[in-house]
Amino acid sequence: QVQLVESGGGLVQAGGSLRLSCVASGITFSGFTMGWYRQVPGKQRELVARISSSSLTNYADSVRGRCTISRDNAKNTVYLQMDSLKPEDTGAYYCNAKRPGVPSLDVWGQGTQVTVSS
Repeated sequence: QVQLVESGGGLVQAGGSLRLSCVASGITFSGFTMGWYRQVPGKQRELVARISSSSLTNYADSVRGRCTISRDNAKNTVYLQMDSLKPEDTGAYYCNAKRPGVPSLDVWGQGTQVTVSS
């Protein structure tokens, strides 16, 4: 059974930090591109950061320089370190696993809420 379980969300003041974690099971983790996406009510889910199987990364312009995505293949875990948080970072954060070239292998976690107060 393929499963992604996120943790680490919460309420933090502006300027603070959070580290999100996503543990994968049921997949060959090292072969998947892992991503973090954010969704706010009434808007589409948008990419925050992504890391390939070879650890190439890309970031949304809004978080570049403030967030760092990393992966630990031995632990089947992807992390999102978020620093200098802003109220506009508030949203539900979802972990995603995609196997390049295999559209059917596209898995989502249940999400974790991040709320940044001003």
